[in-house]
Amino acid sequence: MQNAAYVLDMPAKRTSCVVFSSPHSGRNYPESLLKRTVLNRNAIRSSEDAFVDQLFSPVADFGAPLISATKPRAYLDLNRSSEELDPALIQGARRQGHNPRVASGLGVIPRVVANGRAIYRGKLTMDEARLRIDTCWRPYHARLKSLLAESHAKFGQAVLIDCHSMPHEAVAMASGPKAKRPQVVLGDRFGASASTEVVDRIEAAFVAAGLTVVRNAPFAGAYVTQTYGRPARNQHAVQIEIDRALYMDEDRIEPNGNFAEFRTLLRQVIRDVVQIGEEPLRLAAE
Repeated sequence: MQNAAYVLDMPAKRTSCVVFSSPHSGRNYPESLLKRTVLNRNAIRSSEDAFVDQLFSPVADFGAPLISATKPRAYLDLNRSSEELDPALIQGARRQGHNPRVASGLGVIPRVVANGRAIYRGKLTMDEARLRIDTCWRPYHARLKSLLAESHAKFGQAVLIDCHSMPHEAVAMASGPKAKRPQVVLGDRFGASASTEVVDRIEAAFVAAGLTVVRNAPFAGAYVTQTYGRPARNQHAVQIEIDRALYMDEDRIEPNGNFAEFRTLLRQVIRDVVQIGEEPLRLAAE
């Protein structure tokens, strides 16, 4: 199923309470954006989670849905609140207290891509910002919300896997010169968005595949995990960040020679993760 804002890959039969989301893998760059940007085509893609939707495409084979963005993060960031409007970019936007994401240019309509490189000359109108939110942000989140509600109604619980990738440089800087570099970072907002049991199960799946995993550093989760993670209600949200160097050439933004092998490895992880939905989870209050 395809919408202007997302592609939804549904299984023939839903057998798991797990829902997978890839909000930053969109690569349909509108001509209006490409005409206005000061960046070349590779630079504007630097904040894109390139190929993450392809890595997780086997999800439907295991009875779970995968929703993926069509528009890129440089156009609209689905992992931000629709109210995180940047006054430095959008005419008429009001400053609403100190928001470090907005201040750094990473609001719902980003002002910059990776390494703080400006996307535009000048500002966007509020009408343009609202159009992007209405045509992309709202449909995506409405469908994601309904998928989680369907899981909860059918299985008594819902687990959201928020799929992302991280620059290898970010991993190297976070781990320090002597520490073993993490290949996967799980973000549960330090326990606020998912139960320990759920995160343990997800971590075990990656570890069983031979990957090095850490939690919440340097990425603990953002709007999606904060909004949809309600462990006390048996709705859990965990952000997954995967080192891009494992499967792609970051400079050329192309799959590398390990892509097919790594996708096969992730298939094993997916198979294990969806099994969370095959048995009841203890309530967070227990």
